[in-house]
Amino acid sequence: RNTYEVPGGHREKDEQILDTAKRELKEETGAIDFTIKPICVYSVKGKTRVNENTNDETFGMLYFADIHSFEEIHSEIEKILITDNLIENLTYPLIQPQLIEEAKNRGYL
Repeated sequence: RNTYEVPGGHREKDEQILDTAKRELKEETGAIDFTIKPICVYSVKGKTRVNENTNDETFGMLYFADIHSFEEIHSEIEKILITDNLIENLTYPLIQPQLIEEAKNRGYL
């Protein structure tokens, strides 16, 4: 891909959602020392990677992480970009800016 994504992913069978958020954050950024807080539940209607039916609704949980340190990562992630500005070239431009705006509205950013 030639776009950027906010770290995220999918819950494994029987995994607690907070544990999913911590695992995905570490896998996708190399974060090893961080605090993580829930912001809100959100939903997406229509066809997604998880949902083949265009009428179904799927739910996600938005978290905010304050990262204190990273380790080197060895994964499919090409690079990590840390910035104070919203990136224009997002993979999911219809949802990610709305989630970032919600984090701002709740005082996390």
